[in-house]
Amino acid sequence: MARLSGKKALITGGSRGIGRATALRFAAEGADIALTYSSSPDAAKDVVAAIEKMGRRAVAFQADARHPKQLSGLIGRVVEALGGLDILMNNAGVFMGSPITDTTDEEFETTFAVNVHSVFMLGREAARALPEGGRIINVGSILGERSLFEGMTSYAMSKFAVAGMTRAWARDLAPRQITVNCIQPGPIATDMNHEEGDMADVMRSQTALKRYGRAEEIAALAAFLASPEAAYITGTVQTIDGGWLA
Repeated sequence: MARLSGKKALITGGSRGIGRATALRFAAEGADIALTYSSSPDAAKDVVAAIEKMGRRAVAFQADARHPKQLSGLIGRVVEALGGLDILMNNAGVFMGSPITDTTDEEFETTFAVNVHSVFMLGREAARALPEGGRIINVGSILGERSLFEGMTSYAMSKFAVAGMTRAWARDLAPRQITVNCIQPGPIATDMNHEEGDMADVMRSQTALKRYGRAEEIAALAAFLASPEAAYITGTVQTIDGGWLA
């Protein structure tokens, strides 16, 4: 039997990159999928179509995490559309990098709106809706472990916050056997993080495995954390970075 058979999952930022790969992996494991997108409706439709072709239900919601209060009620709409919610994966995020002397209020506020406030709001609503044994998976970054380059102030702060929320929620939700874990990717090849160019060469050189990771590799870890096999794993930060932090 597929590990996620009969489960219902919401994946934010599910139209591309890690979110898309995870939506497809969860569906292949037997789950029905809701996903959000901000500005790529065609990509979202493609993911929905691919999931439906697998014989699973899928629905996409437009949601702009830059305005967290607009996410109010999203969990209820997902529950209505899918008939419940078992898994939340907070994947949507934004990167805006600049040295502290050049960081604007707008950059700081946008980073925290998307990477922290929206994660908090959806986590709070999901926690009220999830059944016994539900799952929350937050996507952080290795920059939530260590600031590796200059110009990372806002982003690193936001991802440290995601790791902190994960640990706190694990304590709060443990009485209901709801697990909460954080995945911290290193350099992953997506349409927003290309494997070419001088910076890509630097990134690749810093990993022990000397390569970029694949979105499907993150999805595989997420599928494990969402599965019954991971029922005793909670409050953890799971680094998947090709040995960058080794």
